[in-house]
Amino acid sequence: MPGELLLDTGALVSLLDRSQKSHGACRDVFDAWTAPIVSTEAVLTEATHLLGRVAGGRRACLDFFLSGAAVLVPSTPASLRRSRALLGQYADLPMDFADATLVVLAEELGTNLIFTTDRRDFGVYRIGKRKRFRILPSMA
Repeated sequence: MPGELLLDTGALVSLLDRSQKSHGACRDVFDAWTAPIVSTEAVLTEATHLLGRVAGGRRACLDFFLSGAAVLVPSTPASLRRSRALLGQYADLPMDFADATLVVLAEELGTNLIFTTDRRDFGVYRIGKRKRFRILPSMA
């Protein structure tokens, strides 16, 4: 599978917390993936918060990025403006900020591959108004 894979909060938490029901499926995708995995600071923030209830979870989350398992892409003024527009566009879901940053990153990188457990929202979001996300892990 070519191209960058975008990493969302649910998949990251599932990778690091073995008690999550999606842990096995997420581990399989992560272990098989050979191209770059990228994410945003908003995803890191959400994941460290959610992993706070897991012993060593916050540290494991930071270590995941520090080890190079995924590349953290910082926000820019342009990406924040685009995120703001997306939050308005998808207000009916509602879209959260971390999801908005991933849609923006997909647009910037030209990828539609998303590693997430949030099939409902990423099934609705569009990249550049038309392109659908390809969601991993596939639960079909």
